[in-house]
Amino acid sequence: MAPDEIVLSLNGVDTLYGDSHVLHEVSLNLRQGHLLALLGRNGAGKTTTMNTIIGFVKPRAGEIMLHGKSIAGLSPEAISRRGIGLVPQGRRIFPNLSVLENLVVAARKPVSSTPHVWTIDTVFETFPRLRERERQTAGSLSGGEQQMLAIGRALVSNASVLLMDEPSEGLAPMIVHEVGEILKKLKSQGFSILLVEQNTSLALQVADDVVIYNTGRVVFSGSANQVREQPGVLQSNLGIF
Repeated sequence: MAPDEIVLSLNGVDTLYGDSHVLHEVSLNLRQGHLLALLGRNGAGKTTTMNTIIGFVKPRAGEIMLHGKSIAGLSPEAISRRGIGLVPQGRRIFPNLSVLENLVVAARKPVSSTPHVWTIDTVFETFPRLRERERQTAGSLSGGEQQMLAIGRALVSNASVLLMDEPSEGLAPMIVHEVGEILKKLKSQGFSILLVEQNTSLALQVADDVVIYNTGRVVFSGSANQVREQPGVLQSNLGIF
């Protein structure tokens, strides 16, 4: 796959929860091997975007394309099989299963577009603490270890596109730094990542591109360098100084 090729795109997507109109004509492009950070205040529609892409909620209008093929309206299972992995907000691991069992349940053969094959062993090499705790129930892990497991589960699904929703939420600064290093490693391996992150500093450290939402609408779309070099972008759209 050519570098910079668009692997995931949303074009004019509207999403509603009942009568509540959450996403308004959202368009964005995730490029091959790039990390796109999706920023915005709480309630701006970031997690709804993730849920719409993965199929938990169906778009009312617009188009979602993965590797040039429409996935809008497909089931979450079908979308996952086509190569999208999700690290959900709140981790959502199976607390009563062991670490190893959580990984076994999620493991899948790679799709043709998977840039780097992940196995349970390679997850344990990346997260040695999970190997040390492979027989422990996932619910007994610390918050940081549970986040590592949530990331590991997405990796062994051998997706080519990763959706990561607030991976640093509730973590100690040292673990947040680890998460940042993992994101850089995944990018270097060719994964395409859509990142929702309230920690703007972390997001801008790892992002190639940035989209900013305000009340379910895209108000900025550009390179991470633009945002780093123009502090006014964050000030005007997020109230960050």
